[in-house]
Amino acid sequence: MATTAKLPDPGACAAVSAPVRTLLRLEGLAAAAFAAALYAHTGTSWWLFAALWLVPDLSMLGYLMSPDIGARIYNAIHSYTTPATLAVCALLLKSPAVMPFALIWVNHIGVDRLLGYGLKYPAGFGWTHLGKLGKRPQITPVS
Repeated sequence: MATTAKLPDPGACAAVSAPVRTLLRLEGLAAAAFAAALYAHTGTSWWLFAALWLVPDLSMLGYLMSPDIGARIYNAIHSYTTPATLAVCALLLKSPAVMPFALIWVNHIGVDRLLGYGLKYPAGFGWTHLGKLGKRPQITPVS
């Protein structure tokens, strides 16, 4: 039986401190806004945008196999690298019909990051590079 290493509380990690988390969420907002603005210039139907926007979340089905496999699949689909590669291929192959799909994908990832859904750790869906999903414990100042 494989065991998953126990991760520290992401709220206690410097990498997900409040200022860094805020900056990463704002970065997601910027990516989402940029992708939406570029999408508007493609002239493609916003109905297509709406119909395909949740498609990347099908990657969560990997969690039905195991948290480790689920995290790998989710991260592959929710990394900017994959839609950026698609966009570069669309440009290099002079295939503008593919570009809207890459932009929808980037917008989805950006909104996810804005809402705090980061890349996943194999410890479970709630463990992300932006911190633990769910209610954060209140920190009481020391007197």
